[in-house]
Amino acid sequence: MKTKTVFACQNCGYQSPKWLGKCPDCNNWNSFAEEDFSAPPAQAAERVWLYKETPVLLKDVVIKEDDRFKTKILELDRVLGGGIVKGSVVLIGGDPGVGKSTIALQVSDQLTSQGLTVLYVSGEESVAQTKLRAKRLGKPGADSLYIVNQTDISLITEYIKKLKPQVVVIDSIQVIFDPGVSSACGSVTQVRECASLLTQLAKTSGTSVLIIGHVTKEGSIAGPRVLEHIVDTVLYFEGDRFAVYRILRAVKNRFGSTNEIGVFEMGAEGLKEVKNPSEIFLLEKPDNVSGSVVTSVLEGTRPLLVEIQSLVSRTNFGYPRRRGQGFDFNRLSLLVAVLEKRQGLALETEDIFVNVAGGIKIEDPAADLAVCAVIASAFRNKLIMPRTVVLGEVGLSGEIRSVTQALLRLNEAEKLGFEHCLLPKSSCKNLKLNKSGIEIIPVSTLAESLDILFKG
Repeated sequence: MKTKTVFACQNCGYQSPKWLGKCPDCNNWNSFAEEDFSAPPAQAAERVWLYKETPVLLKDVVIKEDDRFKTKILELDRVLGGGIVKGSVVLIGGDPGVGKSTIALQVSDQLTSQGLTVLYVSGEESVAQTKLRAKRLGKPGADSLYIVNQTDISLITEYIKKLKPQVVVIDSIQVIFDPGVSSACGSVTQVRECASLLTQLAKTSGTSVLIIGHVTKEGSIAGPRVLEHIVDTVLYFEGDRFAVYRILRAVKNRFGSTNEIGVFEMGAEGLKEVKNPSEIFLLEKPDNVSGSVVTSVLEGTRPLLVEIQSLVSRTNFGYPRRRGQGFDFNRLSLLVAVLEKRQGLALETEDIFVNVAGGIKIEDPAADLAVCAVIASAFRNKLIMPRTVVLGEVGLSGEIRSVTQALLRLNEAEKLGFEHCLLPKSSCKNLKLNKSGIEIIPVSTLAESLDILFKG
């Protein structure tokens, strides 16, 4: 068989007959690596495990209620949209040590406890090492949980043919290789081929596949265009591996919403669900300190109360710094400009730092008013009215715009004992709290909001 050499981009898989400094497809620099390429034989396209299917009418397709596997981990089921869909491919990514293998082993244990057959393919750990990790997590393993240390995709498919499991876990896709492909293990070509074979297997046999993927230095899954476009669902673990809390977020989901998040706490016995994340995020909120306020953000259908902190200090350089941790930098610059122009705050010589406590990243525009209030509080060194939740989107002219799902946010604030809520006047229309004890303070401008917060 004739073999030739090609240069493949390790980010997107683009191939070129010669080396290029910049990839013309994804515009990445120095991403080309030399690989051996040989055209596969004709018979290689026919896989023994592929089942021939004939076209059917869409109206004749029957959807059953049990087409999802419940993991019994409520936070994970919420992010997946109700459970693992049969025949789907789920990709789990995150930094090293964040909990990818841990959650995969816990899901395997939960599924086998329901009588399902699970095959756990551990390419990076031996069977004995996987058993030690399961023992540490308190998961002895059920009679239907099979473990194998294998990296050859052809042998893995043979195991799947023999065992016929309902769920297969691949840990991880970067160490799996196809012997019919001459590229090195972990290259874009190998990852693409192995992921395609696993996806084809899942669609034809109805076996659900959970794939664990490594991340690059930039924080994205290695070969993002190769993997994320093939699979059905992409989940990312957010959070520092040295921190306690982890946030599981869906980046892509063909069978559910991409706005839901799951919150976990890493402990000695693995990842534990956090039933009330708002209480956790506000656990260490300081009292009687300027530059601190609470707001409510929506993550899918779940309202979260988070603390926003700010520090404003005189700059020692000619150019003041603007830093936002967990908050968009461009949005922060816009809100600072509104405070300078509409409120007359002299922030042009001040360093401004904004932090969302708890390590969560927020994109909800309802947090705009809280950010403006916390910057003004830190700049003036004045306390914000206690036990108050601040909600509202800030426009360029200083007006306060409405927020979505106001009642849902207020109910969450009331559960945690907050007494006041600054709410846009337009959101107060047709709002019925039904025996709620929280006081709603309608506001329409930024100036009015700051006067109320600092007066209280």
